[in-house]
Amino acid sequence: MRALRDASGQTGDAVARRASMSAGKLSKIENGKVRPTVQDVDLILTALGVAGEAKEQFLSAARAAATEETAWRFLRRLGPWKHQRTIQAVEAGTRTLKLFQGQLIPGLLQTPEYASAVLSLPPELPAESRARTVAARIERQATLYDRDRSFHFLVCEHVLRWLISEPVIMALQLDRLVSVSRLPNVSLGIVPAGPRMPDFPMTCFSLHDDRLVIVETFHSEVTTRDPRDVQLYADTFERFSAVALYGDGMRALTESIRNEFLPQQETH
Repeated sequence: MRALRDASGQTGDAVARRASMSAGKLSKIENGKVRPTVQDVDLILTALGVAGEAKEQFLSAARAAATEETAWRFLRRLGPWKHQRTIQAVEAGTRTLKLFQGQLIPGLLQTPEYASAVLSLPPELPAESRARTVAARIERQATLYDRDRSFHFLVCEHVLRWLISEPVIMALQLDRLVSVSRLPNVSLGIVPAGPRMPDFPMTCFSLHDDRLVIVETFHSEVTTRDPRDVQLYADTFERFSAVALYGDGMRALTESIRNEFLPQQETH
């Protein structure tokens, strides 16, 4: 990596900035003190302008360990807002994003108030760290208005009912879902609770152009580029998509749940 950067004539600061990582992290990667993930390698190569067959050779070597796991406690120490920037960089290189959520509203669709409530759950972030992370998460949402990208979200109905904040915040969040669902490049499906389900919502995951999957568990974030794993998640996404509600049906269900939160607010 250091040799490639030297050959490019770029400074470490410039490459780190384009790769959405700190100059310190890039330096540790170049000096062999930190083993880069496949995601790190991809971002650095893109920042260096390495493409085509040469880039694929480097990525193939990095995929020798195709599945990587990063503990949330490590990301918490690093600074969760920095991780939001890393995700933003991955999303910037994604043309078609498919995201399945069985736990909470996807970050790209969250209101600031809902995002703050999520980050206030155990282990609660300190106020300053929470504010910076919320701001970075909301900044990511600008990509939704890029007509050259497409987004397909699947959210389980119980997520819409999961009361993690004041009812009024939940109601506003569901209004946000209805609003975003009308964007021409966004497909938002709600997996209803009534019909027979094709699978269990074991984890939430995102598919990036059918080349990368990011899976979230209670203790870590797992990234895989193994084609067999990617296909497994793509198939799982399609099974849930087949039973989801879209369009007017999705909006009617979401608005009915939103209305259930409004009377609750009167008693709080």
